[in-house]
Amino acid sequence: MFTGIVQGTGRVVSIEDKDNFRTHVVELPEALLPGLETGASVANNGCCLTVTAINGAQISFDLMKETLRLTNLGQLQVGDKVNLERAAKFGDEIGGHLMSGHIITTAEIVKVLTSENNRQVWFKPQDRTLMKYILHKGFIGIDGISLTVGEVTSSRFCVHLIPETLQRTTLGAKKLGDSINIEIDPQTQAIVDTVERVMASRETAIEAASEQAQQA
Repeated sequence: MFTGIVQGTGRVVSIEDKDNFRTHVVELPEALLPGLETGASVANNGCCLTVTAINGAQISFDLMKETLRLTNLGQLQVGDKVNLERAAKFGDEIGGHLMSGHIITTAEIVKVLTSENNRQVWFKPQDRTLMKYILHKGFIGIDGISLTVGEVTSSRFCVHLIPETLQRTTLGAKKLGDSINIEIDPQTQAIVDTVERVMASRETAIEAASEQAQQA
C-alpha cells in the first residue's frame, strides 16, 4: 500500500526492451535507499513495481505488457523523471489517502490555468466510463500523488496544485497533451458499484411485479 505522498523523483538511466517486456533502471534519491531490498515495492508514477536488482542508487524494475499498456511508463525515455514512493509500513502517517499502486487508466492534460500561487490542471481520462467514480472533493491518484478532485464535468475533471506539489513532483514540468496515470479511490468505486447494483436489482423487481400484475 501507498499513501500518495511522493517522497522524491528519480531519473530513468537506462531502458532494456524485450518481447512484451521492459526493464527500467531508475536512479533513486539517497533518502529512499536505506533498507531497500530486492522484492520490495516502489511506486513509479503511482504504479506499484517490484525491485529486481540494486546497483548502488540505480534500481531495476521489470514492467510487463499489461503495465506498459495501462500506464504512461511505456512512454518514458532515458532521462525522464518519475515520482517515487516506497511502500508504507505499519504505523506510518497517512498524509494522503490509501492507494494500492494499481493504475486503472491514463488521462490527457487538456487545460492548464496558472495564477500566482496556484495551478489548475484539467484531465480527460482515456476511459471515460470511469468518470462516474471521479467526484467533486473526492480523492484521486495522479501519477502517484494523492490529490483532491476540483470541478467535474461529464468527461473531464480538474485538480488544484500548490507550489510545493509542483516543486516536489513531476507535475510541475507537465504540459498540454501529456499522459498521466490515474488511480481512483477504491472506496468510492465500491460505493458507486454497490448503489448501481441495488438500483438495478430494484428496477428488475419492479419490472417483474408489473409483468405479474398484467398477467393476473
